[in-house]
Amino acid sequence: MMRAIWALALAGTLAACDFGGGGADPSPAPTPTPTPAASASATATAASNGARAVSEETDDFLFEFSYPSQAGRIPELAALLDGRLDRIRARLASEAEQARRQLRADGFPYNKHSHSSEWQVVADLPDWLSLSEEVSTYTGGAHGNSTVRSLVWDRKAGRAMDAIALFVSPAALEEALGDRFCDGLDSERGKRRGVRPAEGSDEAFDKCPGIDELEVLVGSSNGRTFNRLTLYAGPYVAGPYSEGAYEVNLNVDRAVLGAVKPEFRAAFTARN
Repeated sequence: MMRAIWALALAGTLAACDFGGGGADPSPAPTPTPTPAASASATATAASNGARAVSEETDDFLFEFSYPSQAGRIPELAALLDGRLDRIRARLASEAEQARRQLRADGFPYNKHSHSSEWQVVADLPDWLSLSEEVSTYTGGAHGNSTVRSLVWDRKAGRAMDAIALFVSPAALEEALGDRFCDGLDSERGKRRGVRPAEGSDEAFDKCPGIDELEVLVGSSNGRTFNRLTLYAGPYVAGPYSEGAYEVNLNVDRAVLGAVKPEFRAAFTARN
């Protein structure tokens, strides 16, 4: 149940984050609500190297969004991220204003909403740029939520996609990983809990989540090809909120290579 609640809480904010196999973000944005200048503060920096950072705070919300120079130096990718910035900011402003008005009309205090997106480089290769987006949101509840999303930019084709789109299917990648992810996850759980989950445990947070509950990031140790994976399980996915997120790093092996789509096979190599 908690996983479902967490997913619903983030669904609206992250709807624009699925880049699929193309580059455009099809999610419509609500009409931005003008904010009185007296109640807002905003800073925006666009460095000569292409990096960009925006921070804005009003009576209703706090918004932060940034991406690195490696992304900003690719005009099409910068335009895609700038469009996402505008859409998220507009959605946040609209939803925060509506929440404030409703809560105050009902006689309840309003807690300022927030959204923070920080794009970081996972791997910068000759033909590819792999990025991660660290997202933190707060919509007035007991605590905020966080997640990570991937974006892989194909320099030759000039398009963006989720890292999982590089593989034949999520199921194919899951089969190729075998028990490696679950073993790595249980090892990390053991470090945080002081004991590994018991084999065959029926406890919800002892089970191994499926690939559809994870975010896959593709990385590189050689600067030429993708040869490692990071599998990210957000809060409530592999443990209670207090344990935070889990990340399991795995080398690309022959089995994983076999799960890569043929047209992307040259971008990967195995790492022993």
